[in-house]
Amino acid sequence: MMKVRAKKHLGQHFLKDIPTAAAIAGALTGHRGYDNVLEIGPGMGVLTRHLLEDPRFRTWVIEIDRESVEYLEKHYPALEGRIIEGDFLKWQPDGMGDVFAVIGNFPYNISSQIFFRILQYRDRVPEVVCMLQKEVAQRIASPPGNKDYGILSVLLQAFYRIEYLITVPPGMFAPPPKVQSGVIRLTRNEKTRLDCDEKLFFSVVKTAFNQRRKMLRNALKPLGKPLGRDIPENRFLDQRAEQLDVRDFEELTRLLSGEAMD
Repeated sequence: MMKVRAKKHLGQHFLKDIPTAAAIAGALTGHRGYDNVLEIGPGMGVLTRHLLEDPRFRTWVIEIDRESVEYLEKHYPALEGRIIEGDFLKWQPDGMGDVFAVIGNFPYNISSQIFFRILQYRDRVPEVVCMLQKEVAQRIASPPGNKDYGILSVLLQAFYRIEYLITVPPGMFAPPPKVQSGVIRLTRNEKTRLDCDEKLFFSVVKTAFNQRRKMLRNALKPLGKPLGRDIPENRFLDQRAEQLDVRDFEELTRLLSGEAMD
């Protein structure tokens, strides 16, 4: 069995359990027929080894830690030319082809930023399989109507179908985190564009959940948009953000921008 050093950076805890790594790698479906897979933060390559064994895919890795890069170069010669040393949050996917999947054990403290970056490339990323803090994974996969449902739930569910796959206990990592982890799969849906102004949609969702305990007529005041009597058909203003699904937020955005839904 591969020895994994108890080392972390950027809030990352490295997976050491081989069967769990195999299950995560095996969760990739090849949705929409991609060939390239990009692993974020491979560390010592416990997940990487299973990706390299899958004949369906051509595996790339992006790693910000120099020591980990040196380890990968030494122990995974099959990755020659496909190890990107850098920060995924700043990386430009120019050499990855038209489409590529994303996989990885996301560092807990930047997982939300990674998802916002993936959203920027959503038309090039048909599938994501990732492990992150269980509470965040549950939040992303959550349907409307409960406390877990939030900003990432809406923004990601607008463009992806999301499945919660497995829970991974702390003992599967080196060093073990203080929380459980969860694995989710995101597969791109058929929506090519939102039925509203996308920039305003993102602002409406973020503003609504920033004060999620308030009714929307109060939570959305920072947007400076007409509310209440100015939009009498706005049935959402006496609800809270967690009660609206993606389609509702699209309709609300259209109303706030002065457009009528088809």
